[in-house]
Amino acid sequence: MPKRTSKDIRNESRFALLRGLYSLGTATRQELAATTGLSFATISNIVGELVEVGVLVEAGREDSGGGRPVTRLKISPERGALVGVDIAETYIHVDVYDLALGVIGQAESELAIEENEPAALVRRVAGVIDEAASGAGMPRSRLLRAGVSLPGQVDPQRGVSVFAPNWDWHEVHIQALLSEAIGLPVDVDNPLRAIALSELWFGAGRLVNNVATVNLGTGVGAGLAIDGELVRGASNTAGEWGHTTLVFDGRLCRCGRHGCVEAYLGVPGLQQTMAEINAGHDLLTGDRQREFVSDVAKGLSDGDPDCVKLLEVTGRYFAAALGNLINFINPDHVSVLGWTAGIIGPELLKVTEKYLPREVLPSAGSAVRLGLSTVVGNSVTLGMATLALEGFLEQVGVPSRGPAARTAAAKRAGVVPANQAAGT
Repeated sequence: MPKRTSKDIRNESRFALLRGLYSLGTATRQELAATTGLSFATISNIVGELVEVGVLVEAGREDSGGGRPVTRLKISPERGALVGVDIAETYIHVDVYDLALGVIGQAESELAIEENEPAALVRRVAGVIDEAASGAGMPRSRLLRAGVSLPGQVDPQRGVSVFAPNWDWHEVHIQALLSEAIGLPVDVDNPLRAIALSELWFGAGRLVNNVATVNLGTGVGAGLAIDGELVRGASNTAGEWGHTTLVFDGRLCRCGRHGCVEAYLGVPGLQQTMAEINAGHDLLTGDRQREFVSDVAKGLSDGDPDCVKLLEVTGRYFAAALGNLINFINPDHVSVLGWTAGIIGPELLKVTEKYLPREVLPSAGSAVRLGLSTVVGNSVTLGMATLALEGFLEQVGVPSRGPAARTAAAKRAGVVPANQAAGT
């Protein structure tokens, strides 16, 4: 690890201050010093920088009990907005955020898997962003920056989609295409990094240091944070848990290998399991994944024995796959999210927890907690908006060291951000 410099420490302090404001809503310099553990002089200097670039504004003055009135500060609602984009194989979801990372507009469009030609795709994204901005009453001129998540392997430093197997993308310079189509500075990354960052800021990562954030949808994967630091790996592919082997010589996975976790826990895998249980089931007549999962939820509610069997089999697969993950990284918490989890998550976790103890080492099992993520809204767009916020601060001359290091610094300072349900 490189030696931390005075610049690193100052950047971390700046981030801790912003986290304090997310938590408090409005605050005086004295309250920020008490919340973050930073000195009053440090707080005053950072406030001056952020006021100068328009990120912070006065929220009023109040009597100090003798002497000069004290100024309350808030994150400026007028400075502009950030855009978070979640591009998956089957949909495009856009959230527009204020600088306090509260959602002020959103839009979504379904996406057929064959609609993946890069130039056409970025035009679709631009259209969905226009729709979301319009819903927020936000002129395009006030959008500051966009963070865009893409499926597959992404190199954020080069702005390249390295490999998206379901789209047969190889070395697509997607950042440049997006920036041109959207007309904004763009940051790109993988959804696993985005969900891990969201969990660090707004979920279980507020309270514990070692978190695995498991995403269940068309594909599956895990965003990882160890010792409060986002884990990327040597090529930004850490967390591809969905492409670890669950069944030797098992089902063919989209990646070309056999027996991957994704082939059993991704929605196509759930459909294949149902076909093995009852190839003639009515749920298999449709071709839309979300409809299938929603129909499974209804079948569970109605006591459909095939849906109950599907959940039982899938819960055992999930327990085995989680057991491997937990034994390997020894997390404090595993958060489960994704659109599949949003529909059948509670029922699936109930079965999974029944089988999990037999899949984990006793010491690892006793240390970990498993639950649905408490992050409100779309964790992918929230994480990408967080990366866009970092990029914007650098863009206007407030440099940062990076979200992982700053998250760790804020946690060391004891800052717990407000849950988005409370208005941020």
